[in-house]
Amino acid sequence: MAISAVLLAYKEAENLKVLLPKIKQQLNKIGEEYEIIIVDTMKSLDDTPAVCKKFGARYVNQRLPHFGGAFRTGIKAARYDKFLIMDSDGSHNPIYIPDIYKKFVSGADVVIGSRYVKGGKTNDSTVSIIMSHILNFVFRIITGIKAKDISTDFRMYDTKQLKAVKLTCQNYDILQEVLLKMKINNRKLVVKETPIVFEKRLYGESKRQLFKFILGYVKTLFMLIGVRINASFNKNRQK
Repeated sequence: MAISAVLLAYKEAENLKVLLPKIKQQLNKIGEEYEIIIVDTMKSLDDTPAVCKKFGARYVNQRLPHFGGAFRTGIKAARYDKFLIMDSDGSHNPIYIPDIYKKFVSGADVVIGSRYVKGGKTNDSTVSIIMSHILNFVFRIITGIKAKDISTDFRMYDTKQLKAVKLTCQNYDILQEVLLKMKINNRKLVVKETPIVFEKRLYGESKRQLFKFILGYVKTLFMLIGVRINASFNKNRQK
């Protein structure tokens, strides 16, 4: 029983200097063996390799481009049965790691650090919050998953189930794709949430481009509808 903690980094060396000691502190509280994996860009653009070496994190370069490519690289690199993923910019505070872990071992396949359950909060912009609520409403219907916050990536997964799904999305929409495909594979998939406060990044600027972000989600909307219809069709054929 052990934890693979995965952070996807794009020029986040300064933030990692602050985060890695805090992440290690929280993981040590849990008491399970763990590894910390930093998935950097295909070719490093800052001092991330040196920061990883200093703090004992495992450094890997993503094999495919964009957020989705980095996520898939992290999945492949993970060696342990629990897969914890969080942002590397400081918006996900490591103090919530033990809460996510406790919720996971209470009997869950996925635990989401949620901004929208009681006790949760986000310090994002008003526009981003409105967009997020709309997206969460739409994707709750499509995926059939009743969680209130399925657009955040502060999560813990069952690694075996995570590795069993084939993911194709390139950007942040992979966060909805993975939940739907895990549920298709496991109809009894248990998804739980625990409250977090989503904070502003420590250093640097956000790399998220609003137009591409919205366009990606529109494409994914139709793709996931097709995936769910196909899964339902195959299920009916097997009866």
